[in-house]
Amino acid sequence: MLSLRERIAQNALAQEGGAPREDVAKLIAECFAVIAEQQALVLKIDAANAAAKLPDGRPLAQLLAERDVLMQQHSVLKSAVDATHKEEDRYSPREIKWVPQIDVAATQKQMEDLSRKIRELNVLIQETNWRVEL
Repeated sequence: MLSLRERIAQNALAQEGGAPREDVAKLIAECFAVIAEQQALVLKIDAANAAAKLPDGRPLAQLLAERDVLMQQHSVLKSAVDATHKEEDRYSPREIKWVPQIDVAATQKQMEDLSRKIRELNVLIQETNWRVEL
């Protein structure tokens, strides 16, 4: 099934004298209504997350923010490790040799630690979500 955005794009242009399969103005109006519904839902979720507390008293929103930070840190480290993998394009010992500028093993260990922390936070978040009424 095509998204509203894709349907708008597919019908935004028609041959002269022809008509699009769908009314673009109606599609845009429908899309804007869906965006408004999404906004209302996000506001409800944000309010519920701010009000929900973990057994230790911390707000759920704090855990969500902590998880976001850990996920961004993990992503940065993964990008760094991925960038150290370069196919050898040397044909002789005199050509340029590429050398990683990070300790890949230590960085991967750090990534594993972040992954573990993310999983632990996800368990707490899920546990709290089961108790929160939206």
